[in-house]
Amino acid sequence: MAPSSDSPGTAPPAAGRAATASYLRTLDCVHCGLCLQACPTYQVLGVEADSPRGRIYLMRALAEGRVQDPRAIRPFLERCLDCRACETACPSGVHYGQLIETVRGDLELAAPARGLGAWLVRTLLWHLVAHQGRLRLSFALLRGAELVGLRWLATRLRLLPPAVARVAPPTPPGRERRPLPAGLHVPPPGVPRRGVRVALFTGCIMEQMFGRVNRATLRLLLANGFEVVVPAAQRCCGALLMHTGRNDRARVLARANVAAFADADVVVNNSAGCGCAMREYGHLLGTAAAEAFAAKCRDVSEFLAAAGLSATPAECRARAAYDDPCHLCHGQGVRQQPRDLLARVPGLELAPHERPEDCCGSAGIYNLIHTGLAGEIGRRKVEQLLAARVDMIVTGNPGCMLQIDSSLRAAGRPLPVRHTVELLLPPGQQD
Repeated sequence: MAPSSDSPGTAPPAAGRAATASYLRTLDCVHCGLCLQACPTYQVLGVEADSPRGRIYLMRALAEGRVQDPRAIRPFLERCLDCRACETACPSGVHYGQLIETVRGDLELAAPARGLGAWLVRTLLWHLVAHQGRLRLSFALLRGAELVGLRWLATRLRLLPPAVARVAPPTPPGRERRPLPAGLHVPPPGVPRRGVRVALFTGCIMEQMFGRVNRATLRLLLANGFEVVVPAAQRCCGALLMHTGRNDRARVLARANVAAFADADVVVNNSAGCGCAMREYGHLLGTAAAEAFAAKCRDVSEFLAAAGLSATPAECRARAAYDDPCHLCHGQGVRQQPRDLLARVPGLELAPHERPEDCCGSAGIYNLIHTGLAGEIGRRKVEQLLAARVDMIVTGNPGCMLQIDSSLRAAGRPLPVRHTVELLLPPGQQD
């Protein structure tokens, strides 16, 4: 999409709005088109306005006053998965992720999305997901409903949205959803201590859907000689709110996390989406404390690859494909570290597969809102994974684990989907 003759480098008509930082970032894009084949929505739809280049052009047109009604371009901006693959492909260094989230936030403040669906998303993300206690209670109720057959009945009567029925596996039992005990955890007797204390971010969806991963992360860090602190005051990272334009709400959570981890030297997390969001708290809050917090955030694979494993992982004789979470490879630049750690697992064969950095279609709650598009993106992903003829899939983000699992089931080829840390545990440490 070539810019119009009156747009690049000229004073825009809406001078007040054009002076914003987000408008200036749109000028970094030279519309070269190298982002097109990296963009999952453009790959599927083939529509210019559904590409990073096209969306930037639309955002620029809005800032310059050439688009009068934001509702005209909102669907294109909302169809973006915010996967950041375009940032990897971009030769001009455009910070597309920050740009799309800022503009979405501006639009949401100026003209909130209408309709029951938009209201439900805003309500659930802020009043439920952002409050761990309420989320735990809701999952307990869901578990009870499933045990008495209400989920089956709701699915048969089509009361449960098909997208939820397809993506969400059965709610784990209570013992798997229990939160990690807050406070200090020390390595077991006989394990040499490394003299390093880390703070562990436990997340919200990870705790409820993949509590086993949180427990595995804690045990893995302890088995390798690290002291671990689990701050009781930590909150949801705010990533889902940022993706949906509620930056004001996300800032509340970000400030709470900056305060909760103020005394930590290293903040370790096991969720790529959470880690990417927390590493951008400096941009979100614009404070020195937030910048300092962001600088000490590390994905667990990044941290352990740098520190080195002192405990040998248990043997796992399998052929596995490691699939890169978008917010780990594109958002945080962590690519080789998980593979280096998995290479330490006795008996594990890592199989390469085509386009491992392509998005799987999860993108927070994207697969629940844009079900058709997310389903096609997921189908393409598992097609590439299955072509590698593997026994299991390994990745590092809860949303990716859910989406890949559901896409495999939809293809009639269910395979185990595991988090990286689960394969790094020493013998006897598995659930």
